[in-house]
Amino acid sequence: MPPANTIKVNVKWNGKKFDDIELDLNEPGLTFKAQLFALTGVDPDRQKIITKGGMLKDESDMNKLNLKSMMGTAGELPKAPEKKIIFAEDMTEASLNKAMDIPVGLVNLGNTCYMNATLQCLRVVPELVQDLQKFSGNTNNLDASSNMTASLRDLFRQLNAAGQGVMPAAFVNYLRQAFPQFSQRGRDNMWMQQDAEECWGQLVSTLRSKLPAHDEGLQNVIVQYMQGEFTTTLKCDESTEEEAIITKEPFTKLDCHIDQNINFMQNGILLSLAQKIEKNSPTLGRSAMYTKSQQISRLPAYLTVNFVRFYWKATEQVKAKILRKVKFPFELDASQFCTDELQAKMSAPKAKLRELDSALTALKRRERLDKEAGKMETDNEAKSEEALAVEKVREEFRASLDPELVKDVGSNPSGQYELHAVLTHVGRTADSGHYIGWTRKGSSEDWFKYDDDKVSPVQKDDILKLDGGGDFHIAYLALYKVKEV
Repeated sequence: MPPANTIKVNVKWNGKKFDDIELDLNEPGLTFKAQLFALTGVDPDRQKIITKGGMLKDESDMNKLNLKSMMGTAGELPKAPEKKIIFAEDMTEASLNKAMDIPVGLVNLGNTCYMNATLQCLRVVPELVQDLQKFSGNTNNLDASSNMTASLRDLFRQLNAAGQGVMPAAFVNYLRQAFPQFSQRGRDNMWMQQDAEECWGQLVSTLRSKLPAHDEGLQNVIVQYMQGEFTTTLKCDESTEEEAIITKEPFTKLDCHIDQNINFMQNGILLSLAQKIEKNSPTLGRSAMYTKSQQISRLPAYLTVNFVRFYWKATEQVKAKILRKVKFPFELDASQFCTDELQAKMSAPKAKLRELDSALTALKRRERLDKEAGKMETDNEAKSEEALAVEKVREEFRASLDPELVKDVGSNPSGQYELHAVLTHVGRTADSGHYIGWTRKGSSEDWFKYDDDKVSPVQKDDILKLDGGGDFHIAYLALYKVKEV
């Protein structure tokens, strides 16, 4: 290493002057910046040192600059942020939830988890939330159902505006007035646990009757978006002469019956659509067995599935629970439950959605490879072959939709769904235990767990663990939304 070749330099910085700093001309510019860092605390990357020859760079050879003296200015220290930095442990619950984009929960007012979980899952339907805000009634009516509807509107407004858990005291009071079965008290005069599926059914039924119809001849949001139609065939098993009776009837949920052979939700739904019933036969003039077969002739945009896990256990006088593991899918093909006519109308768009899934997979693979290769897409760059393929299939999907189904606002024209909410129960009976709501954040893969006012983000894999088989939380209601492109 050559002997030291030093000169003295003066540096001015931030109103201060540092005289006679030794500068070794055999060292690169970065070494001198390190000296200044020790004096000023200014990171070398932020220093601007000006010599007569120009800006001093990290790799500058001092000997080649022919320096005998130097005056320089180091860049100023970064200014303090205008807003004070607040650490998570110092934040309030409301501030932390807002910062992390975590939704607001509902406070448990004494065994009201069944209601809290139900309301959080229903909020997944944006059309319902929007239409509820248009309800013009108030809470001083003689009609308890109208009061409950108005109170629900106000409660949803509170949830949208609040930063921490909301107390649903007014709403639960109107709920109990409208439906006295939720007013039961135990021996200690405490509110008793109730069935979340019953609460869901009562709320949906009330909103169907109370919310106004849409403009342009459309019915209200429940009928348009959450109500489907069965084509029901009733055939007498004991008389070949008796004609089958075919009727149309609405439904707002599908039942998934569970027995020792049911391992998957779809099989449980099929089991519920074909039942044996006993009724009077006009042909035979006596009671006879009939086969009741149901097929769906209209699919709603939002499909609710009820896992029939509770049954009356006479020996213990309780609604006991079936703990059997029943798997449910994140993506549901409901066309298998439909009439032949409806299946035919949905066949083409259903196939196009499969093509779209393949095209999107190829596009994601291409984007990943480009990222690994360091390729950055610019606005002027031509779209990749994979991106063009996705656009093409999307256009073909829209063109494949049946015109009649497109006109039916709030229906599902493809029969394909995605899971958006799950309501679970833990415990051995319907009148005990605890209910929790699990909802998806929009179209993302993110989910939230609503344990009353305790709301936390969860992973998609956590939802897979809700299929039963033990004493952990088990899916009781599942809400599916039409798959969009």
